[in-house]
Amino acid sequence: MPPKRRTRIKICGLTREADVRAAAALDIDAVGFVLYPGSPRAVTPERAAALAALLPPFITPVLLFVNASAAEVAAGVTAVPHALLQFHGDETPAQCAALAGARAWLRAARVPLTPGATGFDLLEYAETFAAARALVVDAHVAGYGGGGQTFDWTAIPWSHPRLRAADRVVLSGGLTPENVTDGVRLVRPWAVDVSSGVEAAKGIKDAQRMAAFVAAVRRADAALPPSPAV
Repeated sequence: MPPKRRTRIKICGLTREADVRAAAALDIDAVGFVLYPGSPRAVTPERAAALAALLPPFITPVLLFVNASAAEVAAGVTAVPHALLQFHGDETPAQCAALAGARAWLRAARVPLTPGATGFDLLEYAETFAAARALVVDAHVAGYGGGGQTFDWTAIPWSHPRLRAADRVVLSGGLTPENVTDGVRLVRPWAVDVSSGVEAAKGIKDAQRMAAFVAAVRRADAALPPSPAV
């Protein structure tokens, strides 16, 4: 009998010890730290290291960079040497590969809120960034993520071989405890990534909303058929 489906969960933009502890007590897989000074959720590499030290085994720290220099990325990975890297700016495939070195990395894909508005082609983008371990498919908003906006999930052929949602897509952008069940049901992604949807204020997570988000994902998992990709 195929194994039961389990969507992976990442909670991003944590800045406080209490929030890291609350998140780590839940059935999640990764925690994100934003190393982008322009973000209200930004932390320094040293702060990220202190917060990551609170994580138990098998919850992965993820360092989010936006158009960072090689020195900035090096400072991050020195501080949190076991982290996964996420590039969320305008980095090219070559820049991502050079900055990551031998490390696995994720690439954000910023989908327009109106399909086709900027000529963005997610399938072409996925092929261009084929070396990324996964695509974090986010909404294109002013700035770089955390805008609380969703894009049209029904406008994308998620099962296309270039996307392979079930084993390569991390669904992001405006997810909340109220809508993530629909997101999992429609997209069937490998993982979901939430930030603003579980906050009391920017950079301040709400423990009850984090728990409600995880519960909503698990309800969606329970309602879907087992996936051979799990």
